Amino acid sequence: MKKATTRIVALVAVLALVLGTIATALVVLWPSGEETPETLKPIPVPSIEQTDDLTPFMEQEIQFVPCSTSNDDLECAWLAVPLDYADPAGTVINLAVNRMASRDPEKRIGTLVVNPGGPGGSGTEMAGSVDAVLGRTLASAFDVVGFDPRGVMKSAALDCYSDADLNAYVDAPTPTTAAEIAAVDVEAKKLAAACLANSGELARHVSTIEAVKDMDVLRAALGQEKLDFYGASYGTKLGATYAELFPARVGKFVLDGGMDPTLELLDLSLGQAKGFEIALRSYVKSCQTKSDCPLTGDVDAGVQQVRDLLDSIEKGELKAGDEVLTSGDAFYGIVTPLYRESYWTFLTQVLTLALDGDGSMLLYLADQYLGRDGESFLNNSLEASAVINCLDDPTYVTADEVKDYLPRFEKASPTFGRVLAWGLTSCQGFGFPKPEKLEIDGAGAAPILVTATTRDPATPYAWGVALAEQLESGVLISRDGDGHIAYNSGNTCVDEAVDAYFLDGKVPTDTVTC
Repeated sequence: MKKATTRIVALVAVLALVLGTIATALVVLWPSGEETPETLKPIPVPSIEQTDDLTPFMEQEIQFVPCSTSNDDLECAWLAVPLDYADPAGTVINLAVNRMASRDPEKRIGTLVVNPGGPGGSGTEMAGSVDAVLGRTLASAFDVVGFDPRGVMKSAALDCYSDADLNAYVDAPTPTTAAEIAAVDVEAKKLAAACLANSGELARHVSTIEAVKDMDVLRAALGQEKLDFYGASYGTKLGATYAELFPARVGKFVLDGGMDPTLELLDLSLGQAKGFEIALRSYVKSCQTKSDCPLTGDVDAGVQQVRDLLDSIEKGELKAGDEVLTSGDAFYGIVTPLYRESYWTFLTQVLTLALDGDGSMLLYLADQYLGRDGESFLNNSLEASAVINCLDDPTYVTADEVKDYLPRFEKASPTFGRVLAWGLTSCQGFGFPKPEKLEIDGAGAAPILVTATTRDPATPYAWGVALAEQLESGVLISRDGDGHIAYNSGNTCVDEAVDAYFLDGKVPTDTVTC
């Protein structure tokens, strides 16, 4: 029996900001290269004559070719990068890169590199759906280039578990008994051991800093003196880190749904718990103004009805067909449509069905978020997210320590706090050393726009404000609204400010309040 439980939340809840999966799951299927062999075109693999420095990598010319015989619009390429930047003459890995040419060549002004978030989100898929993700204006002005970061999807994909083993891992129940709590530590260590055994040295070289160094190789291979970049969610961490490491090479940067790079695991997790609770209350308030809302009474009463539903699911009282739902299914089924206000109508339909005893839509949305189809996983985003997060911040929290943190999480989010707290345990067993803290201010970088949305469930408003303040050239775009990220989310004020910056180089003189 397939279940999505709290164990899966431990893999992806903390910094699971895969914008591409969530924001487009209900409106568009991104082209992921899953075509029949007859339609695929061979993609030239870079040939690098290695030396003891990065020169051969920086001087490579990226070779784009149509990805398939049936579609010439989306082009594909490989980018060669060193596995270990301390050893450029060592192992080489190839990163998958896609390019969607400008929709209006007469209006083309440059090349824009994009990243949808994660860690674990696919930039190649984002480039393949640029019209839906960024809108026609930017799709016309730029050739849009997306890349799968190292360890993700087609770019030397990390591998921990087989589909069967990953499903077995996520089948564990929400810990309540002493035996279940003890099993959390055991299973977390088993996952780490599997990642290190099956991915080898790669698992030690997929950090954010290494991905950012790859971005600079990509910039050079594209023939760009400076990098123009749009990063959303976790993509803002990539962008901010790039600004710190390569400030002179920053072109036009928009960091949408900013993260606070100073926060560590516990505060990040607590921030998300609070963000999801605020987003749920905002949804319930809106829902109760409509005749089809299944949540009765005032906001507090409506939210309590959602909690009662979650409690019944945790007891195994809701099914989707023959399958029993768990708290993990319900968590993702509810929070996925919270990522965009335009999806709230789906949440109303989902809750109406669930309160009537039908959990099929909750399970469907959980599967969409998790990249799961039946017993199979369509990508490695869960495993990549776990390893990348643990390299960046190897905070080792035991199940017994989580019990001490539970009151703080339940206070931050009475609805989701308990589920999110168990996400703290996922780094046990990796044994990664604590990296030196990178102080990010981007001194010397060109102006960088940072957005923050007041009721963003995944990257809380305070995070974006903090990032804009930390970056010496940061300019805040403050959006009063709901949902994750700000650009192309229905706010004309935000869209006009971002477009004016990308198209005309117009930098706001102060915070833009939308």
